[in-house]
Amino acid sequence: MTSTQLVSGVYAAALTPMTPNGTPDHAMVVAHCRWLLDNGCDGLAPLGTTGEANSQSLADRMALIKAIAAAGLPADRVVVGTGGCALGDTVALTRCALDAGYPNALVLPPFYYKGVTEDGLFAYYAALIERVGDPKFRLYLYHFPQMSAVPLSPALIGRLRDAFGDVVAGLKDSSGDWANTKHLIDTFPGFRVFSGSEQFLADNVAAGGMGCISASVNVTAPLAARVLRADPAARDRLQQDLTAIRMALQGFPMIPALKRILEWHTGNTGWRNVLPPLLPLSETAAGDLRRKIADFALFRDEIALAAAVD
Repeated sequence: MTSTQLVSGVYAAALTPMTPNGTPDHAMVVAHCRWLLDNGCDGLAPLGTTGEANSQSLADRMALIKAIAAAGLPADRVVVGTGGCALGDTVALTRCALDAGYPNALVLPPFYYKGVTEDGLFAYYAALIERVGDPKFRLYLYHFPQMSAVPLSPALIGRLRDAFGDVVAGLKDSSGDWANTKHLIDTFPGFRVFSGSEQFLADNVAAGGMGCISASVNVTAPLAARVLRADPAARDRLQQDLTAIRMALQGFPMIPALKRILEWHTGNTGWRNVLPPLLPLSETAAGDLRRKIADFALFRDEIALAAAVD
């Protein structure tokens, strides 16, 4: 992959199916990733928040990277989550991804210590780039202050871009603050800004952004792809439908809810498995979820299968 092959469009923050003993189920991961690519996704972002990456061991994350590479998932359609609290772990994961053929990495800030300075965050990302030491590496910053409690400011982005140029390729903005996303798009021409929710997909693309990298795209990929590719006359209506689904899903613990929908979609109860401290969706919550999504045509087949199983 060359540095000009840059990501854009609808990306799923891919879920990680788990075995009963709490390790990634590689066969299920690959099958799900292929389904996403075949059903509207321009690409995948495995091993992020939705992928329960920071509940997995370093060894399990590396093994999963190698498994998707061995399965032939295309390098120009994958952005691997490699962030962690320890710089050494982040360097090791990023090198593993590069060695497997994946130069695009989505990297959280070091999130254990709170109230860290801009200088400290700059030092972390600068050290990552320098220690990885590969000209193919492309860094996508991961701004998710509600989860990490360590925001990434425009000033920090500007410093990193000034120091490292196009190596600092883009950012996923999961803040839910459209004004912040729009400001980044306007302030940094050529910087590839993604929204963290497909709720903002149409606005992002219209403003010159790159699209979305979203958890709920694991189940909304076909509709999100239609929004991205629709002519302006149809886009607003489709976006309203997409936003309504996203808002419905946000009323539940997102990862267990998405996994339950995929259980209904595939008939595979292995989708229920999550890593502590997360818990599978309760039967009461699953019933509420089914009723909540029943009005959406996108989920008609899933609801029918769930009823048949029950």
